[in-house]
Amino acid sequence: MKNKMNNIFLSTLLGCLFLSSGFAQDNQKLAQTGLGFLSVVSDARAAGMAEAMTGVQTNSSSLFFNPAGMSRMENYIEVSASSNQWIADIKHYTFGMAINPAHGDYGVIGLSVQYVDYGNFLGTRVNKAIDKGYDDVGIFKLNALAVGVGYAKSLTDRFSVGGQIRWARQDLGDSFIPNQFKSVPVLDSAGHPIANLYADSAVSTTNKLTPLVFDFGTQFKTGIKSLVFGMSVRNFSGDIKYAQEGFQLPLVFTLGVSMNLMDLIGDVSLDQSLLMSIDASHYRDHPEQLKIGLEYTIMNILSLRGGYISNNDESGMSYGVGVAKFGFAFDYSYTPFGIFSKVQRMTARFSF
Repeated sequence: MKNKMNNIFLSTLLGCLFLSSGFAQDNQKLAQTGLGFLSVVSDARAAGMAEAMTGVQTNSSSLFFNPAGMSRMENYIEVSASSNQWIADIKHYTFGMAINPAHGDYGVIGLSVQYVDYGNFLGTRVNKAIDKGYDDVGIFKLNALAVGVGYAKSLTDRFSVGGQIRWARQDLGDSFIPNQFKSVPVLDSAGHPIANLYADSAVSTTNKLTPLVFDFGTQFKTGIKSLVFGMSVRNFSGDIKYAQEGFQLPLVFTLGVSMNLMDLIGDVSLDQSLLMSIDASHYRDHPEQLKIGLEYTIMNILSLRGGYISNNDESGMSYGVGVAKFGFAFDYSYTPFGIFSKVQRMTARFSF
């Protein structure tokens, strides 16, 4: 009976994976969300594997993919920091920390920080009274931040759950909203109003948002070799808006599966592993994507990675490499990005 239930569970999840990818071509959803930085991946290991991390144990980086992925962390503490040279000279930085205070008996606590530096911009304001049509209002800087606290626990030897709550902030500076219906009185020489004119005017507003964001996920070890299924929901929040236009956050629902393919071969020399991970993601703001990642590791020291993401206009393939020894690991990934040239990410991890 137990094996029958496992087979039903596996078949259902596999069906969902293929159905999600099958509908991708017909679902053209564009420009329906804000705070898009929440969906940008900066972890180099994940980027090298096409971001397919939902069914993978990633410890301190799990809060950026699936919080349940840190539930089986064996070390007492792990810290990771990433730098992402994103497109258009935008810089993303992330920090993750996972603490296992009692070898998993009371779960694992995590902290995540995500910071974005959009760079400096020259501010202007419309002014029809001068020849060039605008005034310079100086240089302004844009940035965004998200800070989260998460928790994960293995409820059984196979099933794990995790969740996270994040406080996000995006500051797009000040702007002026035009108001073309402001009445301006015309006075005579004695100061009495004799007529009304309608003049252009503008109201200053601050474009800053601070919503709360929720993430949660699960992982299930099937008992079939190293096969693991995962599920995650990220960027869940209510509607938000700036001065006039309302929008939603980039909600994404993902089903994933991972397995060490060397288990199908049997005993191998030199302590080798070949991790394959597949994610099917359903997005609120763009078509569904199928993500496939591979990671070959030898002697638990050197890792070579590659991946592919479907339905990406400027990027598809990704590549990465990592080295690990004595509790320290360094990962690097390279992603060709079409007209935007390339994206490079670096991540350092330390655990004990």
